[in-house]
Amino acid sequence: MDKIKQEIESRLRQIEQDESVHIFYACESGSRAWGFPSADSDYDVRFLYVHDPDWYLSIDDKRDVIERKITDLIDISGWELRKALKLLRKSNPPLLEWLNSPIVYLQLPHIVEQIKLLMPEYYSPKSCMYHYLHMAEGNFRVYLKDEIVWVKKYFYVLRPILACKWIESGYGVVPMEFDKLINELIDDNELKNAVNKLLWRKKEGQELDREPKIAVISDFIESELELLKNKRFNENNNVPNTEKLDELFRWVLNELWL
Repeated sequence: MDKIKQEIESRLRQIEQDESVHIFYACESGSRAWGFPSADSDYDVRFLYVHDPDWYLSIDDKRDVIERKITDLIDISGWELRKALKLLRKSNPPLLEWLNSPIVYLQLPHIVEQIKLLMPEYYSPKSCMYHYLHMAEGNFRVYLKDEIVWVKKYFYVLRPILACKWIESGYGVVPMEFDKLINELIDDNELKNAVNKLLWRKKEGQELDREPKIAVISDFIESELELLKNKRFNENNNVPNTEKLDELFRWVLNELWL
């Protein structure tokens, strides 16, 4: 891990030079952060950055995403600060997950903490619920409907379902770690044991391809999807406050330019 971490940090610094940007946060966003990587899982690195002053002093809209497929093992992409704050205003679940990632490659803590302080104000249970439910339904429909299923895809349906249940329980922003979701939300020992056995197989590097479906997990998924799709969230329709995000945007730029 130390060697990979050094390579990731080196690649991030190279991006800073190539693109004339300042990266103030970089984290893991994929299965490694969720807690169920395979031995050959990619490193999905995500970062937030700002440009030099001249980039912002232009009448033209410019690309606000940087993407690099560095190797077969490392995938790196990032969002410019203004884009990130617009997505925070919309309670964008991927951004919220990035900011809560348990694996951080680099950060300027005083800046990241100021962004995190605003997360509760812009967090929308309804928006996040629909995101995770759409993800669960899509993966279930493609991979898990038949008697023979793509076993490794159970995780990509279970996690968003448990995320929905986390939101429904009023716990706030969904944690990235799969273990936290399981321990808090699954009481049935048979189901928990089946999920943990599957986790063990994945971490051990076993092939989890097409196999007969696991009844206890499939029954849970189908039951929860049926319940969740009938849920309705009542939220106020107030327009999110942009002024605080504008102030934060200007403050971060000053911190990094001066």
